[in-house]
Amino acid sequence: MLSADIISPGFIVVIVVLVVILLILGSCIKIVPQASSMVVERLGGYLATWSVGVHFKIPFIDRVAKRVNLKEQVVDFAPQPVITKDNVTMRIDTVVYFQITDAKLYAYGVENPIMAIENLTATTLRNIIGDLDLDQTLTSRETINTKIRSSLDVATDPWGIKVNRVELKNIIPPAAIQDAMEKQMKAERERREAILRAEGEKKSTILVAEGKKESAILDAEAEKQAAILRAEAKKEAMIREAEGQATAILKVQQANADGIRFIKDAGADDAVIQLKSLEAFAKAADGKATKIIIPSEIQGLAGMVKSLTEVGRES
Repeated sequence: MLSADIISPGFIVVIVVLVVILLILGSCIKIVPQASSMVVERLGGYLATWSVGVHFKIPFIDRVAKRVNLKEQVVDFAPQPVITKDNVTMRIDTVVYFQITDAKLYAYGVENPIMAIENLTATTLRNIIGDLDLDQTLTSRETINTKIRSSLDVATDPWGIKVNRVELKNIIPPAAIQDAMEKQMKAERERREAILRAEGEKKSTILVAEGKKESAILDAEAEKQAAILRAEAKKEAMIREAEGQATAILKVQQANADGIRFIKDAGADDAVIQLKSLEAFAKAADGKATKIIIPSEIQGLAGMVKSLTEVGRES
């Protein structure tokens, strides 16, 4: 332990002085973080704007007048009463996105920048809405946003502030206007529903008619194909019948020819052969032919046979 004579009042004073000096030196060292800046004054006048990094100031002479946040900031202002061109009073609240671009101008440009922006936004909004009627106000949000942002950006430029974006958060018309709008929307929905129902019925009728038309076309096509098939079947039957008859005739002729050849081989005379040929022609005709061409040799024999037949009848 230290003795009482060592801890003297002079020693305590020295310790206090050293602590004070260290605190003063520590206060003279300033570290500026990212996205921030400091406005420094010397003897009450603007000295410099410190950006990111370590900085030193002179004690009791230099001081940090303002710490500035360089990030984009958002301010939501309370609803402001405005009057449209057709004398409808409504309330509109806005959201402003801004960023400080010049710390010196921001520190010395205006006393209360946020209040200044709010009042400027309200007056600009009233001027713009005063030139629009109710329907235009409700349907022209993007146009209103653009006009307000342009006006604010020009007005706040001397304050070192850049307005990046302005949005109309809510447009609150009077209760009577809201009721009328709801009734109008309900009537519009009912009208659209009736139109859609009528269009659906129309399309259904058209589809039914087209279906009947297609069915009739298919039935006619099927009947046509059936008629063609019946005609082809009849034609095929006639061809087969004719071929059968021709085959039968050929077989009869072949049989007669074979018979005549057999008689001739047996030694029969020419008269018998001619008679057999005549009989073959008669069978070939079969009572269906209207005209038969008979060779001249057989014609003579046929005449002789007829004369003999008549003589036999007279006797």
